Amino acid sequence: MDKTSEEPFRNSSKNQDTVFGVIGVCGIVGNLAARVLMDHGCLVMGSDLLSPEECHYLYTLEDYDIPLHLSGHPEEFFIGSDYLVPPPSLPLDSDTFQKLKSSGKIIEIDDLIKLIKPEKPVICVTGTNGKTTTTHLLKHLAQVAGLKTTEHGFKSLQGNIDYIPPLQARLKGDVAVVETGTEGAPGDLKFTIEKCKPSCGVITNINPDHLNREADFLKYARIKGELLEELQNGMVVINCDDPTIWGLLRQVDFQGKVITFGVEDHPARISTKKCWCGEELLLGETISGVGYYRCVCGLERPQPDYRATNITPDSFLLHTPYGTHSIKMGIMGLHNVYNALGSIVVALEILKIPMEDIKKGLKTFKGVPGRLEYVKSFQNRDFIVDYAHNPSGVETVLHELKKIYPQVAVVITISSESQESGDMEILEKALDLADFIIPASFFSRKAAEKYISQKKIITTDAEPVEFREGTLGATSDQVLEGLKKATECNVDAIVCIGEAAIKYKDDIDIYLSRRYKNCIEN
Repeated sequence: MDKTSEEPFRNSSKNQDTVFGVIGVCGIVGNLAARVLMDHGCLVMGSDLLSPEECHYLYTLEDYDIPLHLSGHPEEFFIGSDYLVPPPSLPLDSDTFQKLKSSGKIIEIDDLIKLIKPEKPVICVTGTNGKTTTTHLLKHLAQVAGLKTTEHGFKSLQGNIDYIPPLQARLKGDVAVVETGTEGAPGDLKFTIEKCKPSCGVITNINPDHLNREADFLKYARIKGELLEELQNGMVVINCDDPTIWGLLRQVDFQGKVITFGVEDHPARISTKKCWCGEELLLGETISGVGYYRCVCGLERPQPDYRATNITPDSFLLHTPYGTHSIKMGIMGLHNVYNALGSIVVALEILKIPMEDIKKGLKTFKGVPGRLEYVKSFQNRDFIVDYAHNPSGVETVLHELKKIYPQVAVVITISSESQESGDMEILEKALDLADFIIPASFFSRKAAEKYISQKKIITTDAEPVEFREGTLGATSDQVLEGLKKATECNVDAIVCIGEAAIKYKDDIDIYLSRRYKNCIEN
């Protein structure tokens, strides 16, 4: 911070002559920084090189009174600003940054984060699977109880890394529930979480789904442990059915308060998972990577503080330290029982939400778009899409669907983050659980070559061309070709899985509507 000190900045909201000029308001970080400043009573001007037509996030500023200078940074913007806030992405050798530096008015984003405190409960949710649903469910419980949650407001943006969660936590609201992810490098989760100033953390599970090599698993788990390190004197809510999480507490010598949750259900299968001692421990899985366990090193599943019994697809009996309650959910599946448990603990222990509001919220929550999302039903079959894009996610989705539907076909649109090994594991999970598999993406088709003789694998008429954009593994045409083949199968449900299934959900809906119309007319 060149010109400012903490005291004049703290008083700026009372000084109607102090103006903060935020550069890059069409970008995510600049946009959030401007809204945070305005939410704290500061006067703000915004500028960006992009034109109004190119500024895709203008809708987030509709409720704010902010003068904007788009298509460039005019001199009046620099002259009229007492402090200038550049985005972290602005190159230090750029002409714009050099001009800011010479002005002596720079306030970095890190300075804003240090000086503006969240002043509300901040809940950081992390894990390999389930963190998005847990985050949305917990926010829903808060809203049912009349609490305002902070929202970054960017449509179709997950926003769980870098500066987004810390800035979201500083927006106006009663509580901030933020999803916090990692790109797999040591320190990147710590970077985000330490800036959030969390009151509590939630870890849903830790599985090796995003990794190229199984050997990297415990390193990846240690990155998730950065949440524990940041909350050494705070509180964490963990899924103690996961041996990796339970053992991680010992690895980081966690000294804060721990509240555990878990389920009592019949194991779906017996598998193994790498223990912190280096051995493979036996795991009676309830869902992928979690369940009942005991290692030769002495690590074993504890009795959860909050546990679910008498589980059906959409209900369970909740046992808490304060009593037992019958719970009805608006979403289905054992994986969502886990998500509900983590949310319930935080709602009760941190947010002090009454149990009656929690029950109401669980019953009225209809899930996150793209998670086991029903699209249409005709010809006595349901069509579903799901964002699952890693092995345990695919396994969980298919396992839950098989509890409901006798015969299931799955259209795989995925390009795995773990590349060839992940593509193969996804295909093998589908072979174990689905009745028919249609590999619609290039990489799922390549993985299927080893099993192509199996009758349950149905290939599209044309081999899909190679396509990959991260986990987006199929084009719209490839998704629809896979869906077309799936409709030839005698099944009760067809599920399209992967990022492409969600991206092209409207195309799927249009295709099915046309088929339905043709069936009616003919």
